[in-house]
Amino acid sequence: MKKVNFKPGNMIYPLPAVMVSCGDIDHVSNILTVAWTGTLCTNPPMAYIAVRPERHSYPMIRESGEFVINLTTKELAHATDFCGVRSGRDHNKWTDCRLTPAPADTVKCPLIAEAPVNIECKVRQVLELGSHHVFVADVTAVHVAEKYMDEKGTFHLENAGLLAYSHGTYYSLGKALGHFGYSIRKKKGNGRKSTKGKPKTYNKKRG
Repeated sequence: MKKVNFKPGNMIYPLPAVMVSCGDIDHVSNILTVAWTGTLCTNPPMAYIAVRPERHSYPMIRESGEFVINLTTKELAHATDFCGVRSGRDHNKWTDCRLTPAPADTVKCPLIAEAPVNIECKVRQVLELGSHHVFVADVTAVHVAEKYMDEKGTFHLENAGLLAYSHGTYYSLGKALGHFGYSIRKKKGNGRKSTKGKPKTYNKKRG
């Protein structure tokens, strides 16, 4: 495949487009859309968001040391974009986007009730890297929507219609191509791949 030497930049795509809620549910709170986010560590569970210091939400997160990562879906695509292009200085994004603030367990920030997953975070470290400052945080609680839980307590996030962001465009995740580890599973005599060694699903009892 022939390549073109492109200018240096952020070309790691697709990414999760998440709505980050911050502030105090009982006083002033806001929502900003973030695509520079991800997992840092499994044990202890840690995540990060990268935010420009000029964003309206930046001082809320910096001063409180708390935020909530709210996963987004195709139904939340309009709100996700709005919260990324409009400032909380001029808009009440909760009312403009018809989103519902809900109380969290370990932080004062509100959860977005319409999101399928809410991840409560407490800042451990701030890395002032350049255009963005990275908030390195401990995950202190996770909430998942009951509608995606089955009778065995397994959480089916794949049914939520999650949103992804790639090079300026939002996408709804599509067809599944395989489970983690499918490429190395041994095949049965009939040519079908064995389910032995199939990765664990999210289960409430197992965590």
